[in-house]
Amino acid sequence: MWKEQNAPTAVVSDNSRPNKTLSESSTNTYLVPFILMTTLFFMWGFAHNLNPILIPHLKKACQLTDFQSAMIDSAFFVGYFAMAIPAGIVMKKYGYKAGIIGGLILFAIGAFLFVPAANVRIFGFFLTALFIIASGLTFLETAANPYVTVLGEKEGASQRINLAQSFNGLGASMGALIGGRLILSGKNLTDAEKTTMSPDQLNTFLTEEASSVKLPYIVIGFIVLSIAIILYRTRLPEIKEDDHEIDLSSGKKSIWRHKHLMWGVLAQFFYVGGQVCVSSFFIRYLYQTAHIEEQKASDYLSAALLVFMVGRFVGTFLMKYIAPQRLLTIYAVMNLILLTVVVSYGGMISLFALIGVEFFMSIMFPTIFSLSIQSLKEETKMGSSLLIMSIVGGAIFPLIMGHISDISSIQTAYIVPLLCFIVIFYFGWKGHKVKA
Repeated sequence: MWKEQNAPTAVVSDNSRPNKTLSESSTNTYLVPFILMTTLFFMWGFAHNLNPILIPHLKKACQLTDFQSAMIDSAFFVGYFAMAIPAGIVMKKYGYKAGIIGGLILFAIGAFLFVPAANVRIFGFFLTALFIIASGLTFLETAANPYVTVLGEKEGASQRINLAQSFNGLGASMGALIGGRLILSGKNLTDAEKTTMSPDQLNTFLTEEASSVKLPYIVIGFIVLSIAIILYRTRLPEIKEDDHEIDLSSGKKSIWRHKHLMWGVLAQFFYVGGQVCVSSFFIRYLYQTAHIEEQKASDYLSAALLVFMVGRFVGTFLMKYIAPQRLLTIYAVMNLILLTVVVSYGGMISLFALIGVEFFMSIMFPTIFSLSIQSLKEETKMGSSLLIMSIVGGAIFPLIMGHISDISSIQTAYIVPLLCFIVIFYFGWKGHKVKA
């Protein structure tokens, strides 16, 4: 995985040795940047998986329906859609390092905005803060995902990105665990209890609920700024690609000619939508079908995301013996089976099925990503931007799921992620194939 590759267009930013190729660099040259990148993977995993905590929490604090609470995911992932192409352009002009630092600064600004949002308890303010956080994360993911794939031999790209994404899984588990402890109070008022409270008492209760988000996001903001400072002061290998104009819509250099990339963008769109649906309504599902209180449900979510992380390590190991596309296909089939159980049954059996879904989702994002950008060469950054843009699926499918939940039940609504994994199955089976 760390064996040196022959990459004449990749250079190390080192003032003492200008234009030093990566093939001349030692393994240590790859290792330090890889460690720094895994820190970023951890941070955005942590941030992403505060959303399943915020959904039931702000639903209560801002008095929302399931459809309205799903807008938390929508604001977050619309940020990815809006900033994906700008992030690719910035990276193309200024390089990966500048994009990463800019993304961290946006991340911190969004985190700090949670304080005034909680003070005024306006849902739109929370959505704005989440949009800014997501805009920052777009820069991080647009840079870090392809960056990790080139820090070593080509054959080990899928292994490296799955290993880095394993720490994303650790961040996800920690986000759900810490967020559940610091944000969720476990206090839920019934309609009867609300009618016995005066408007001032109810407002005080809701304000206290909203205020619990302040400390976690202040701490996140300062940690992210610290990482930005460290990266600014650290020399990183900079990947220099041939300077070609890329036309997204027409002409011989149109990026749309790569059919495997287009299928990858579609698969990533459905995958992220399915993943967000599974995790975001996890707590609500357990509360409604198994009568598990929100703090206990958040512990189960944390455990499920820990299983997700373990799945990344297991998947990285299995890829030594099973082709990534074949493993992706097998995992998609398993999720179709498990989500059928979730839709058909409730209670504890579905809890274990959902945990299983998290395991089998573990390799999907990085594997789809690495299969989609293979053979893109100088178009890798633009292809990466399109794949990050496809994360907008996480903004659309939760709204559909929330609407189904409002008119039917949360159990029935899990048919949405089930249908998403059919597309993943096709990509792993045929859609990933590179055509001349």
